[in-house]
Amino acid sequence: MTRTTRVPVVRRVFGDGPFAEIGEPASAVVDGRARRVAVGGDLGPVQWSGGAAADSGWTGHRIGVYEQDGLRCRNLVRSRYPVRSLAFHPGLPLLAVGTGSYDGGYSFEGELLLIRLDTGDVVSALRYPRQVHDVEWRSATELGLVLAPCDDWNNPHAHAQGHTVVVTRADWGAVGPESVGPEELAAPAGPFLPPERGAEARRLLTRLAASDGRRWSVRRRVWAVEGTDDGRVLAALDGVLAECWLPSGERAWAVEDEQGGRQLVPGPDGTSVWANAERRDLRRGTGGGRETSGPRTARISVDTGEVLETLSPGVFAVLVAGGRRVVLRPLAGRRGRPERLMMFDLGSGETGAEVEAFDAFNHPFAVRRADGPYVLVGMDPEASHRDKWVTAVGTDGTLRRLFPHSWVPGEHHFGGPAAEIGRSLVYAGTVHHGQGLQPGGAYVVRRSLDGAVRWQHRTDHPATALDTDGDTVFVACNSGTLTGLDADTGSVRWHTELEVDGAPTAALSLAVAPQGHVLIGTVDGRVLECSVRPYEND
Repeated sequence: MTRTTRVPVVRRVFGDGPFAEIGEPASAVVDGRARRVAVGGDLGPVQWSGGAAADSGWTGHRIGVYEQDGLRCRNLVRSRYPVRSLAFHPGLPLLAVGTGSYDGGYSFEGELLLIRLDTGDVVSALRYPRQVHDVEWRSATELGLVLAPCDDWNNPHAHAQGHTVVVTRADWGAVGPESVGPEELAAPAGPFLPPERGAEARRLLTRLAASDGRRWSVRRRVWAVEGTDDGRVLAALDGVLAECWLPSGERAWAVEDEQGGRQLVPGPDGTSVWANAERRDLRRGTGGGRETSGPRTARISVDTGEVLETLSPGVFAVLVAGGRRVVLRPLAGRRGRPERLMMFDLGSGETGAEVEAFDAFNHPFAVRRADGPYVLVGMDPEASHRDKWVTAVGTDGTLRRLFPHSWVPGEHHFGGPAAEIGRSLVYAGTVHHGQGLQPGGAYVVRRSLDGAVRWQHRTDHPATALDTDGDTVFVACNSGTLTGLDADTGSVRWHTELEVDGAPTAALSLAVAPQGHVLIGTVDGRVLECSVRPYEND
């Protein structure tokens, strides 16, 4: 029997540019012989002060290999560790990559990756994890390495030392996984300061883009997207509180921000949008302590980008939207000290009910298409992450418990994105486990407002975003997949790997626009406009 479903197809890309796939560059090299460019970079974590559960199993470290003519991405590889050094083999279609980092308390861990550029195969060549500061081909058979010490146990100089070795193979294209043992890496430690290659990489990418008649700049992590009735696209991303794209593909305006926007809430009249900025203690004050810039939650004109007003709650808060109301939930609460919800009727503020402390794993619950605000509230004042309930916020700020967030006895669930369909909520989350996210430990569930489970869908990767058109539930995962679930039954209608021009990417935000197409904000700073086309399958 043939069934017609509808799958999203990328038809337009906003915010695209050369080297978009690698984020903030850490190292870059040119292979003049084959006219290729290799870049190692970082897209960043997919967590912020208002949500962190989707970061489980995520790595934003990337190695991209590009054609020097046209700058098309031909290979894109995820790395478990930050990229430190890159080197093209003098004869083979092979790239050596040194990666690694200090774990913050003891060890220097990393990998030596060998990427076959003709097949795309990737080999992790070291038998045991070691941070590789530097890679350099001495000849077609000799690869020079500088490795960090294994750890800093009883060695206060470990962070300024390196072990220089040369590993020899007759055919580096045939090297297998974990085939370089510790005996080949044994060498005395000597003084070595790891070079900072990021600035040099930025200059190289700027020059290569200019030679191709283009401009290069870093764009990363589109945290929120929204569509307007007239076809414009709004986005919030790193370094940008909010921006607006016209249907023509031109960027109409952008409001810059020190750290960038994380949430967007359209005003009910369609003429303005609320934007919420991230605030982390990234700077040091004159006295040496940590300091932050003030909270920034602003209402912005959709037509002009003018900041019309700024809320001043005194603390950083997440926006909780529903109907015509916006609730600010403070993030400054501490165990045993409740905070008050701040109620805003899109302009006039009032004080609402008390809620226990918020944490970025347990309490995110951004419900799209909600008739009224919903929050997750823990019932234990001393441990607000325990016994969480899905709770409706009344017009006067009172809280009405609906049902426990976890419907499985003994399972503790982290929060995630959600949407309202009729008199029910469909939401994503993950199951807490002491050894990390387990297979099948991520889910999407649809529940009636009395708590009854209508269906559930289990998966291996946490959802970053979720929305629905009432017929299909669109679910984006941090693995780069996009899945369409039947809104009535939860069955999988289609499942696809998200790509832009053949290179994989991952969605960080997602919204069904008023016109019916799907908007996707990617981890690499782009906004995809996807049409939903019919597809027949058996």
